[in-house]
Amino acid sequence: MKEYKMRRGEHLDDRMPDLKGSIEEYFGEVSGTEEWQGHELYVVEDPDNPVFERIVAGAAEYGSKKDKLAVHFEERPAEDVIAEGNADAAADAVDAKNEFLLEATGRDAKSRRDSLKREVEDDAPDY
Repeated sequence: MKEYKMRRGEHLDDRMPDLKGSIEEYFGEVSGTEEWQGHELYVVEDPDNPVFERIVAGAAEYGSKKDKLAVHFEERPAEDVIAEGNADAAADAVDAKNEFLLEATGRDAKSRRDSLKREVEDDAPDY
């Protein structure tokens, strides 16, 4: 599960007031919810794109801190997707993930990668 921050001064509720609806628009019908570290997240058991096996996404709320977007994309092995003749779906899956994360967080892929690098650097021990 990955957690994504919003841009400075922005909140998930403002960017995606109907989070469940947005998840369904990008990935398919929400089939239920699942708890992760005390957060109730939406589950898409049968995503529209054949590359995805299962998607879990929702708001990770932290009381005094800003909410984050928690997402886990379970993907099928590339060999299986290609063998079924769905190679084009792989590009669509990448686009869907990036567009969803951009809309939710206001940050593009490069900005999200840079942010994750900084978090890893902050966690590194001082020698």
